[in-house]
Amino acid sequence: MGELLGVGLTHYPPLCGLDAAMADFLRATLDDPAIPADRKDPATWPARMQQEWADPIAAARQHRSELVAGFARCRAALDEFAPDVVVVFGDDQYENFREDIVPPFAVLAYEDLVARPWAHAQHSSAMANKPNVWGEPPETEMTIRTRSDIARELTAGLLERSIDVSYAYRPLHHESLPHSFMNTLLFLDYERQGFEYPVLPFTVNCYGRHVLSRRGFMARFGETAEGDPPSPAPKRMMQVGAAVADFFLDSPWRAALVSSSSWSHAFLCDKTWRLMPDGEADRQLYEWMLDEDYTALENWTLPEVEEAGQQETLNWFALFGAMQRAGRELQWSTFVETHVFNSNKVFAIY
Repeated sequence: MGELLGVGLTHYPPLCGLDAAMADFLRATLDDPAIPADRKDPATWPARMQQEWADPIAAARQHRSELVAGFARCRAALDEFAPDVVVVFGDDQYENFREDIVPPFAVLAYEDLVARPWAHAQHSSAMANKPNVWGEPPETEMTIRTRSDIARELTAGLLERSIDVSYAYRPLHHESLPHSFMNTLLFLDYERQGFEYPVLPFTVNCYGRHVLSRRGFMARFGETAEGDPPSPAPKRMMQVGAAVADFFLDSPWRAALVSSSSWSHAFLCDKTWRLMPDGEADRQLYEWMLDEDYTALENWTLPEVEEAGQQETLNWFALFGAMQRAGRELQWSTFVETHVFNSNKVFAIY
């Protein structure tokens, strides 16, 4: 019988960069002429946001320290668990999947690959042609170990459990892995000591109605584009996660299931004029997570997710479903709040 570890974390792209650039999402939004001037006036912002904006580099330094501490704790849990495979639920933002195919979710059953994280950076990673915090040059390479055999068996197991999952044996439009997966590995090895655990990427179409029309990224407030079909609903992602847990519990492997995303994204949240994340909605979701109120979580609808700019939390709903099915208890969590740095971040260990 298999063993499971559950981990939740963020793949926040600006953490790859320098502190001076960490608030660039907000700077770009403040340059949007479609947003009313009074909304962009710092005097009208919440006190926490005004404080961060008064010295954004100092605030970025503090934000980074909280995130690095969260990753260190998650890495320690991984090392103690010593998994046979690390399954990462992550979003694809117009990186590997584009106009020719957009699966709702897919197993990437790749063989081991050599990635060049900085040379391969796509526009949605916000790191293309920018300096990174490690000072690594564009030609930097890293070998990513995988378990294509487990990926194939997982795909078959999900299909047998009535989860109509897509799969791929090689990349389509991206040279290696989308940034949600690449950043997860970079951050879990923030101190650059190596990451030897085999990885199984599990993509989720979190951006749904915006994945092609906005290319999974930012847009000006006044811009309109034909909407795409929606993402899978939170309840469906919980069903997917439950089936993944069933598969691994019936297997001989020790599997770490990792959900990778920040929570409400300012640039997706129209009700805050895309200036700040929806902290109220995030706190409600977090409270349900702490209480292990899975009924409330599965009743959180896709329109509510989209209104709050929480699209990427669909990765977390897969984790919620898996932990509910496996009966795993939440051992540790922290909520890293911000107004200026685009998104609130949550860490969790089950």
